[in-house]
Amino acid sequence: MKILVCISNVPDTTSKINFTEGDTKFDTNGVQFVINPNDEFGLTRAMWFKEKQGASVHVATVGGPSTEPTIRKALAIGADEAIRVNAEPTDGFFVAQQLAEVVKNGGYDLVIGGRESIDYNGGMVPGILATLLDMNFVNTCIGLEVDGTTATAMREIDGGKEKIETTLPLVIGGQKGLVEESDLRIPNMRGIMMARKKALNVVEPTDAMKATQDTKFEKPAAKGAVKLVDNVTDLVDLLHNEAKAI
Repeated sequence: MKILVCISNVPDTTSKINFTEGDTKFDTNGVQFVINPNDEFGLTRAMWFKEKQGASVHVATVGGPSTEPTIRKALAIGADEAIRVNAEPTDGFFVAQQLAEVVKNGGYDLVIGGRESIDYNGGMVPGILATLLDMNFVNTCIGLEVDGTTATAMREIDGGKEKIETTLPLVIGGQKGLVEESDLRIPNMRGIMMARKKALNVVEPTDAMKATQDTKFEKPAAKGAVKLVDNVTDLVDLLHNEAKAI
């Protein structure tokens, strides 16, 4: 089985976020970038398939040279090969088109992406990718087993879980639960050294539509001062007349 794990290069959630040029561009100065958490769950599951079933695992990202430390980390975790599409990931539709070309050229049986990235939270890439490739698709995936060409997936739905049986080739949108957080891997020294010898292939982007563009960023409004009350009457009055919550 040949697996492609789609990796997003996203800011660490502890980073302080700022914007430049009249709030039209994201300021990357001083920002630490990491593997998108939903993608990391998928990568860890792919490593299980590699170790238990002999699958080959490739990772792919869309981005400039600055994303290479992130995909090198994926190689250090155990992926066999990496692909970087040399283009700025301007929107989800554009990214999906680039990844679709990678999948077509690579002949992958299973494509694992994160349900959404934690920067834009668009949640669109895996679904668009499956549509472009005419592959089966399972979103919000929290469990996956593969036996031959048959895949059994568990996905999260409103009010519970749903078990689905489908066939390869398959695209999934994975999330927390696909593996346990305790199973996530930290590259060790041996993995880091081996990653330096693994292929990191840079490919030029295919002509693709850019359906959207960012016009302005805006931070959430600052929280107001905390008011302390020492009796229920004042609390009810504030909730009713000021907060308009009751």
